[in-house]
Amino acid sequence: MTLFRRTQEITQRLGAGLITGAADDDPSGLATYSQAGAQFGGGLLWTLVLTTPLMIGIQMVSARIGWITGRGLAANIQKVMSKPVAMVLVLMLVFANTLNIAADIAAMGEALQLMVGGPEHGHAILFGLLCAVLPVFLNFESMVRVLKYLTLALLSYVAVALTLRVDWWQMSWDSVRHLQQGGPEFWMMVVGVLGTTISPYLFFWQASQEAEMKQRMGEHAQVLESPLFAREHLFRIKLDTSVGMLFSNLIAFCVMLSAAVVFNQHGLVDIQTTREAAVALEPIAGKMAFTLFALGIIGTGMLAVPVLAGSAAYAVADVFDWNAGLDHQFKEAKGFYWVLIVATLGGTLIDFTAIDPIRALLWSAVVNGVIAVPIMVVMMLLASNRKVLGEFTITRRHRVIGWIATAVMALAVLAMLWEGI
Repeated sequence: MTLFRRTQEITQRLGAGLITGAADDDPSGLATYSQAGAQFGGGLLWTLVLTTPLMIGIQMVSARIGWITGRGLAANIQKVMSKPVAMVLVLMLVFANTLNIAADIAAMGEALQLMVGGPEHGHAILFGLLCAVLPVFLNFESMVRVLKYLTLALLSYVAVALTLRVDWWQMSWDSVRHLQQGGPEFWMMVVGVLGTTISPYLFFWQASQEAEMKQRMGEHAQVLESPLFAREHLFRIKLDTSVGMLFSNLIAFCVMLSAAVVFNQHGLVDIQTTREAAVALEPIAGKMAFTLFALGIIGTGMLAVPVLAGSAAYAVADVFDWNAGLDHQFKEAKGFYWVLIVATLGGTLIDFTAIDPIRALLWSAVVNGVIAVPIMVVMMLLASNRKVLGEFTITRRHRVIGWIATAVMALAVLAMLWEGI
C-alpha cells in the first residue's frame, strides 16, 4: 500500500515535463529516428545517450523561466532581444511547427488507412479537425489529463524493440565507423536527430505550461515572498522533467534501434516515412510489430499535434502580448486560439497540395536544430540573470550542463555546414 501511494504521489507530480518529453516522439520524429536507423544502423544511437542529460538540463531551464516569471518564453526573450528579432525566431518556429504538423497528420492518416482501409486524406481531415477542436473545448486540467494518458501509446515502441534480437557489438561498431567516415548526409542526419530531440517548440510549450499553472494558482503563487513554496515547485519541475526526458529518449532509442535491426541489417536503407517503416516492418518482424507501430503513430500524433500548435500559439501570443492559455474561453483569447487552429488546419491542408510534407520533414528538423542555438543562448542568459529570476537563478552545475547542450547543438550545425560546403 505504501508503494502504491508513493507511486501515486509521483504520478500526480508528472505533467508538463512528461507531456513535453512524450510529444518529442511525434510521428515526424519517429520518421527521423527510423530514417537514421535504416540509413546508418546503430551509427546514431550515441546521439540519444548524449542528449538525455542535455535535454533534462535545457528543459529544466525553460520550465524554471516559465514558473518563476509567470510568463512564456517568447515574452521573456524580449527582455534580452529586440522585438523584431524575437518575431523572426517565432515565425521560424511557426513555420517548422506547421511542417511538423503536416507530417504528423499525414502519418496518422496513413497509419489508420493501413489498419482499416478507407481514404487516406479522409482520415487526415478527421485527425486534423479533432486536434484543432480539442484544445478549444477542453480546459487546462482536462487537456493535461488527456495528453498524459496518450503518453502510454509510446510504450508500443518498447514492445516492438523487445521482440527483436540485437547484436550490440554491431551497433557499437556502426557508431565508430560512421563517426570516422562522417560526410554531409551523416552530419545532416545528426543535426536532424538533435533538432528533433532538442526542439525549440518543447522549450516554448513547457515554459508556457508552467507559467499557466502558476497563473491558475493566482495569489497562492507568491514565489518571491515564499521561497519554500518556490523550491517545492522547482523540485516538482526537476522530477517531472527528468522522467519526461528519460521516457522520451528511451522511446527514441527503441525506434532507432528497431530500424537499425529490422531495416539496415536487411538492406532497407531508404526508409523515408513512418508508413514505409510500418509496411516494411510486417514481413520481417511480424503482424504484431506492425500493429503496435501503427497504433503508436496515431497515439503519438494525437499527443504531439496539440503541443506543436499550442507552442506556436503561445509564442505568437507572447510576442503580441495577447491573452493566452487553455483556461481562457475562446472569446477571451481569440488570437491565441486562432493561431492554434490555423497552424493545425494549415498543416492538414498541406496534405492536399503538391508539397510533400514528409520529404520536408528532415528540413524542418534541421531548421529546428539551427534556431535552437540562439534560443538556447538566450535561455541560458535569462536563467543566469538575477533581474529576471531573482534568487532562483540556476546553479553552477546546471549552467555547465545548459551551456554544454548549447555548444553541442552549435557544433553539430557547424559540422553540417562545413561538410556541406
